[in-house]
Amino acid sequence: MVRTMRPLLSTLSLVLLLQGFPVIVQAQGSENTGDVASAAIQQVIAANLMTNSADGNFYPERLMNRAELASILVKAFRLNKQEAAKQPKSITVADVPRSHWAYQDIQTVLKTDVMKGYRGNLFFPNQRVTRAEALAIFAQAYGVFQFSDDVVNEILAPYPDANSIPTWARRAIATVITEGFINTDAQNNITPLRPMTRGDMAYLLSKYLQRQQKQPDTPVVPTTTDSPQLP
Repeated sequence: MVRTMRPLLSTLSLVLLLQGFPVIVQAQGSENTGDVASAAIQQVIAANLMTNSADGNFYPERLMNRAELASILVKAFRLNKQEAAKQPKSITVADVPRSHWAYQDIQTVLKTDVMKGYRGNLFFPNQRVTRAEALAIFAQAYGVFQFSDDVVNEILAPYPDANSIPTWARRAIATVITEGFINTDAQNNITPLRPMTRGDMAYLLSKYLQRQQKQPDTPVVPTTTDSPQLP
């Protein structure tokens, strides 16, 4: 399932990194984008990865389904550029007709193996996703770090509910944590079995966007009066 190999961080670096993670408490109450995690929400809206509802509200507490997740991943990782190389032919999905609003995005995540279907060529586009599922699928698109089991356990150790993370999601969630994409509750719980909300996804995407900000290709070397002049 894992497609991408990335270098392992040293144990010491991981410990220092984990100690520096902030505890993020999900805002409750108002649905207005100015009141609920506004910085993250505005960032993902500006990047056209998520949108407000027709009434102008973001509704961060709303739960996400598989079709919505597929659409976001295609935009965030530009999966449509990989699609043709992976699988040029359409995949038959019994419960996602061509008229479905996310048909093309679902085709793309299936063709690129970022998301999987179910028996009988079903996708269940309206099925809600847990945080463990959403984080693991996001890590699949991003590239799961090839941590050993011992390193994974060390990364997850600071989180009180780490034992509730499904075995199949542990390495992927360790990747998300290492990259600084995770959000937790007030007790530093990951709550992997809780449904994924739009607010959760906005936070995850905002951290991903910050990581993707382009760095200078080469360092700028200041010139001095003693530098030789080129002809």
